[in-house]
Amino acid sequence: MNGIGLKQKFDNYKSLDSRDKKRFWTEGLINNALYILLVIAIIYTYYKNHLFLSTNSIINIVSLSAANLPIACGIAGCIVLTGTDLSAGRVVGLTACISASLLQSITYATKMFPGMEPLPIPLVILIVIAVGGIVGWVNGFFVAKFQLHPFIVTLATQLIVYGTLLMYIMINGNNGQPLSGLDQSFKDFVTGTLVNFKETNIPFLNKIAIPNYVWYGLITVAITWFIWNKTTFGKNMFAVGSNPEAANVSGVNVMRTTILVHTLAGAMYGITGFIESARIGSNQANTGLNYECDAIAACVIGGVSFVGGTGKISGVVMGVFLLRIIFVALNFLSINMNMQYIIKGLIILVACAIDMRKYLVRK
Repeated sequence: MNGIGLKQKFDNYKSLDSRDKKRFWTEGLINNALYILLVIAIIYTYYKNHLFLSTNSIINIVSLSAANLPIACGIAGCIVLTGTDLSAGRVVGLTACISASLLQSITYATKMFPGMEPLPIPLVILIVIAVGGIVGWVNGFFVAKFQLHPFIVTLATQLIVYGTLLMYIMINGNNGQPLSGLDQSFKDFVTGTLVNFKETNIPFLNKIAIPNYVWYGLITVAITWFIWNKTTFGKNMFAVGSNPEAANVSGVNVMRTTILVHTLAGAMYGITGFIESARIGSNQANTGLNYECDAIAACVIGGVSFVGGTGKISGVVMGVFLLRIIFVALNFLSINMNMQYIIKGLIILVACAIDMRKYLVRK
């Protein structure tokens, strides 16, 4: 089937006149500009620093990408509904600090809850999912019930969550100190490894140790893919994103679908916070800052359109991976951190512009 499709496309291309062929190549270059620039950046970075494509560097890119997959999958659902979620990063920060406070070692001198044994890890996971889900439910409720723009709603909840986080880290005289001294079982559960080739003598593989949170990120992706593609809820989500009025006439409960999408997104932010808590090791008020910006950029790069009703989980994964490659490349090139913010902003701007251009061309 793929061979026939390619042959048909080739035959169609040959039948075009010179003007249409020129337009074909122009459109292709514009629509894939980010990918072309990415390939150029990879080649240039490798030319400047060969360590960029070393085994350790690749494992680092994959690991960092996996850690950000849950938040990207969550925010992608909001974008499918033509919205966004500015509260995502602060929810990650709150749930990371909650995880850290509940899983500090009993012997840690400045433990937030002195004398309390670390809670069972499954219980903490349920707690952070519940906290994130509640914030997501609030976002979805105000968006669906009062027809408020997601930008305004999530901007408000971002401030509320941040204020809650600041008060939380002041509990028991903690006075905003970083939450560290995590229990070893927690660190092993998240940053430990079940797949470790370092003890083997196999060339290249003896440098590979895959952190556990990579598998947690992939599990989140698999669950999200199943929800999006194999459930009625997923179909309803795309229907609402494409045309809420038509979806409502077709019998879709638009309000319930909108609330569930945001609630699911919040739960994924909670999972991200749980992972980040152990991965970072020292959590504070700024944990999670601007995570939503990176997630939104990754989604747009991966083809999740702000016009609604369009997106694939495979695209989200690819977007997260490509964006992480760019960030790591900037570090290998020793680009000034202030300049990196400018570059990240330009990437988001260009990605959104290309996305909207594709929509206008189709329309």
